[in-house]
Amino acid sequence: MTWLRERRVALAAFTFFTLLAADAWRNTISWYGWGLVALAIIVLWAIVAVRRRVDLRRIPIALGTLLGLMAASIIWSYYPSATAVGLLTTGATAFIGIVMAHTLSLEQLLRGLGVALRFIIGLSLAFELFVAAVLQRPVLPFWVSWEEPIPKAFYWSRALLFEGGRIQGIPGNANLLAFAALLGVIVFGIQLAERRVGVVAGWAWLGAALATLALTRSSTVLVAGVAALGALGVLLLARRLSTRGRLVLYGLTAAAAAGVVALALTFRETLLDLVGRSDDLTGRLDIWAAVIGLAEQRPVLGWGWVSYWAPWVEPFDDLVVIKGVTYLQAHNAWLDVLMQLGWVGLIVFTILIVTTGARVLSWSVDAPLGDTAPTPALRLLPALLLTVLVVHSLAESRLLIEAGLALLVYLAVASRARGVTVDTASVPPTRWPVVS
Repeated sequence: MTWLRERRVALAAFTFFTLLAADAWRNTISWYGWGLVALAIIVLWAIVAVRRRVDLRRIPIALGTLLGLMAASIIWSYYPSATAVGLLTTGATAFIGIVMAHTLSLEQLLRGLGVALRFIIGLSLAFELFVAAVLQRPVLPFWVSWEEPIPKAFYWSRALLFEGGRIQGIPGNANLLAFAALLGVIVFGIQLAERRVGVVAGWAWLGAALATLALTRSSTVLVAGVAALGALGVLLLARRLSTRGRLVLYGLTAAAAAGVVALALTFRETLLDLVGRSDDLTGRLDIWAAVIGLAEQRPVLGWGWVSYWAPWVEPFDDLVVIKGVTYLQAHNAWLDVLMQLGWVGLIVFTILIVTTGARVLSWSVDAPLGDTAPTPALRLLPALLLTVLVVHSLAESRLLIEAGLALLVYLAVASRARGVTVDTASVPPTRWPVVS
């Protein structure tokens, strides 16, 4: 496997596997084991940063401002200890994203993601088949002990593969597995278009990703996938137009997107019936109402950054409890930022998304210069990733944590430098423990 000989690609693959399927570690080797894995990843990327002399200050102003606001919020935080923990996890994830952006080319990112997603999808399908065919009973995470009745959300797998239910895979969550599968469709599709993989293997993995999407049936990811397909059409058309024609196309696309949103809101109940979801968006309306209520109490600077909600502090300990499950996110990244950092934070976050989107759009459409510039198909990756991340953020807060945050930071930083490529020819193929 060539990726094993390129240590940064191998490290990126292991990192994205951990960020996208963190519960695979937590459910098998416990939270303590996951902590050791996460610490090892951070240390290895720190070694990369030192050896490659990465200047961590070379980041977009909006990103630096947002990270600074998060750190400063410990001053007015309602829960300073939880904010300190949140800053550690957010800072570590952002640090990894920044180092990746400075040391991984777009082609290396594609390969790292491809390896991670193959492991996640392949192991998930094998895991669900083993649970349904051999164990024939639901499986709980290891190292836990709960009393009956156990909420369905607590199970690692509910053995539903042969019953037509939604599979959860090694991430232990159907929506997270579906998100990984959608990323797989994008990554595997680009690799096939670029002939970076064998035809048989490429189509097999693309088929596995599509099968996983069908078995998880996540309406949120389905909408994100439709948005990515629409973005692909716009990008391909924009490449054929002049600057003036592109501006017209972007304007029409924005108007069409607004129209689709308006129609979706108007015919919400019909659409929800079609995808088999409840009128309250699977409890999201209640969650959003609770979060908005908190945001109204501290509208300017919010309650303080916490990232993933800390269930041991107020007001998160009993803010949203549905069917015995305490929810630990707003299921909307924008509302989460509003509640945690107020309108000031939401404005900065919006500027970060808009400016990153503008740079990524240019990156994906404009013809690059130089012999080492990304190829046409590869240049589609940044815009498609950002489209999925942003649309997904309207119903999930994953953009603010783990893989979502790492990818957002990578795109924000790399697009500012147009994805500077890295010379990997000089990297020795051996001595894996020394990451360069």
